[in-house]
Amino acid sequence: MKLIKSLQVAVVAIAAAGMSLSANAQDNTLLGAGSTFVYPLFSKMFSQYTAVKVNYQSIGSGGGILQLTNKTVDFGDSDAPLNADQTAKMSAPVLHIPMTSGAVVVTYNIPGVSAPLNLTGKDLADIYLGKITTWNSAEIKATNKNVNLPNLPIVVIHRSDGSGTSFIYTDYLTKVNPDWAKRVGKASAVNWPAGLGGKGSEGVAGLVKQTPGAIGYVELAYAIQNKMPFANLQNKGGKFITPTIEATTLASNVSIPADSKVSITDTDNPKGYPIASFTWALIYKEQNYNGRSKARATELLKLLWWNIHQGQANCAPLNYAPLSKSAVKVAEQILKSATYDGKAIL
Repeated sequence: MKLIKSLQVAVVAIAAAGMSLSANAQDNTLLGAGSTFVYPLFSKMFSQYTAVKVNYQSIGSGGGILQLTNKTVDFGDSDAPLNADQTAKMSAPVLHIPMTSGAVVVTYNIPGVSAPLNLTGKDLADIYLGKITTWNSAEIKATNKNVNLPNLPIVVIHRSDGSGTSFIYTDYLTKVNPDWAKRVGKASAVNWPAGLGGKGSEGVAGLVKQTPGAIGYVELAYAIQNKMPFANLQNKGGKFITPTIEATTLASNVSIPADSKVSITDTDNPKGYPIASFTWALIYKEQNYNGRSKARATELLKLLWWNIHQGQANCAPLNYAPLSKSAVKVAEQILKSATYDGKAIL
């Protein structure tokens, strides 16, 4: 966690210095921004990659998409594919390259309770709808019969920024709770019916840790690094699944379309974890823009190629699921479609 914090300080300094993508940008330094969900993995990957320097701003998927739209970074990263409105705002076609898949976990701070809770998707959505308001409610007690739950108000914590993690979470809630689907729906930023907002996965984790009775959602790596408990979630088969690399891998073992845009929440796999998602690096298909050199575009493609091959060795140690062979093949084809002056770069 000290490494992540030190990297975040560096990122803030970079942002404050006003670094932007331009014809004068150094071709030995690539700029990226977006997902906090994938930040622990990217931090490790980019510290190992030596061909160029990579400055990645962990500002949330929405921020990364905005910076790519404004062409101030070489690549964005999002835990949700671009929606129709975001796509329309891009000046040219954007490629989605899967980097890894990971689990979003439900974490909580209940004094005196250290055992993993069992939660259903319906009850989880009802908590976020403000319909279940105490930890000893009949609904939660029904799935946690051996846990001494206190009569403590539930404090709902959610993301305050545009977030791919929120998209994954609300995508899942929309699938498992009709009331949520009708009243709130899925998006990177929604009108939350209840609760307090924290910026980034770091902000949500911090609020949960310091607030008795809190419940929140973060990427698995953040929960483990912060030594926070997380719930087992009931899947379609009725089993309560612990979020693990194995359970995330099972959820992501699906047929991936040529553009790689696929939702894997509420998996059909009987042993798969139900709140999982790919995260995608986003780049312009045509790389000759804003005076970019071909050398810079080539370095970007080489970096992303390394991420989906050698870089995958970093996934499991940081609690992400490595890309399957079929996902790697799709990612390769997408990267090979990137062009400079209309000609393939790789």
